[in-house]
Amino acid sequence: MITHHPSLLRPSVLTLRADVLRRRPTLHAVASAPPLRLWSLRATTGGTSPVSGDGGKRAVPLPTRGPALLGFVRSNFLPLALIGGIILGLLDPTLGCLAHKYSLSKYSTFGIFVISGLTLRTRELGAALEAWPAGLYGLGSILLFTPFLAQFIMQVQFFPPEFITGLAMFCCMPTTLSSGVTLTQLVGGNSALALAMTVASNLLGIIIVPLSLAKYIGNGVGVSLPTEQLFKSLVTSLLIPLIIGKVARETSKGIADFVDGNRQGFSVASAVLLSLVPWIQVSRSRPLILSVQVKSFAVAVTIGVLLHLALLAFNAAMLAILSRLEQKGESVFAKKEYARAVILVASQKTLPVLVAVVEQLGGAFGESGFLVIPCVAAHINQIIIDSIIVNWWRQKDQQFTSAK
Repeated sequence: MITHHPSLLRPSVLTLRADVLRRRPTLHAVASAPPLRLWSLRATTGGTSPVSGDGGKRAVPLPTRGPALLGFVRSNFLPLALIGGIILGLLDPTLGCLAHKYSLSKYSTFGIFVISGLTLRTRELGAALEAWPAGLYGLGSILLFTPFLAQFIMQVQFFPPEFITGLAMFCCMPTTLSSGVTLTQLVGGNSALALAMTVASNLLGIIIVPLSLAKYIGNGVGVSLPTEQLFKSLVTSLLIPLIIGKVARETSKGIADFVDGNRQGFSVASAVLLSLVPWIQVSRSRPLILSVQVKSFAVAVTIGVLLHLALLAFNAAMLAILSRLEQKGESVFAKKEYARAVILVASQKTLPVLVAVVEQLGGAFGESGFLVIPCVAAHINQIIIDSIIVNWWRQKDQQFTSAK
């Protein structure tokens, strides 16, 4: 049946049909073809064509990739931002080196903890006190168990040997200053507990790190840490911005309501600030990274990834065991918001403290640049791996909420 009279079709449509079919259009072929202009208009607007190929009224859905792509970016924003920073630093380190020159990473850390203070609810502080056994376990894992692994890493024969020494030193470091707290906040864990473990491990680390390095790596070589500098760094980059954010939240109900109503936006802001750290680190280390053989660098990166996965598995398994030992009521080790905070914070290691230690060593453990390179990769990889885990946890939570 003819549904469109040929005199109503424009010549441009006939020409288009002739090019596509590569033959002269016949009256039957043109009349029976679906209306191209209507289909094209519907397709560009993301709708469906109300007319099927046989002239019926059946709706034909058209694929739309825009919303799906936007949803993927929104769900995986943190790992994508981190990977994008790494790629940008490798392609052109100029901006990253300029950002390092003006200490942009310090300002980004300051901003992360201002946001942490703004989003920190008072009830979370009380909950952190309730979860002191979980925090105590986290400190033991950070400062005692992971340094113990350093002696086994030192047994690996590798060239250049500084790669292995650097990873072993990395095991002796306290937890990260910002990424552990940020990731805990993103996944809905108890950020106050994460913050308490971060502050305590870095303060105690000033005493314990030199002892761990001397015992497991240096074989008695004395290591002096810049104690005063580390204390100042903790106060200026962590405690002060946290207090500023918390005071602003408590003194203004409008600010508190605004922050609570835009938590997703503040999470994105924290992710962007966190992604600046690996971007700057990769930009600074690009010449050294490119000077190393690809095979050697790949092996060192793999060892760092396996080390972090081992720490994640160990801490998750230990929390599962400890949660079953407690018989009365629900164990603090079993509560999701506490367990996630401990797993994330206790499995990460900080890079700035390691860099400070390497500078103080003055080459006693080998070439400083080669000591730092695998630790830069390990630091970045642990953030990427943990951000993927955080994404997975968040998707599980959303599925669970939707199923209710």
